[in-house]
Amino acid sequence: MGLIKIFSGEEMLAVTLKERLEESNINVVVRNNNQANVLPSLHNAKAVELFILETDFSKANPVIEEFRMTL
Repeated sequence: MGLIKIFSGEEMLAVTLKERLEESNINVVVRNNNQANVLPSLHNAKAVELFILETDFSKANPVIEEFRMTL
């Protein structure tokens, strides 16, 4: 039972998807490697990544697809 990446992109979109998944009782792991707060001279912020358990994918997939349709 491992984690799978379901999203990689802007933080604002990641937060929206995370909230929708959590409303469906799906735990989400967030990985944010943005160093802009530490090194303000860096303008190339890295994408925020969202992960869920493999076993939750079938439950999460409809939520993910609905989210993608709104983009």
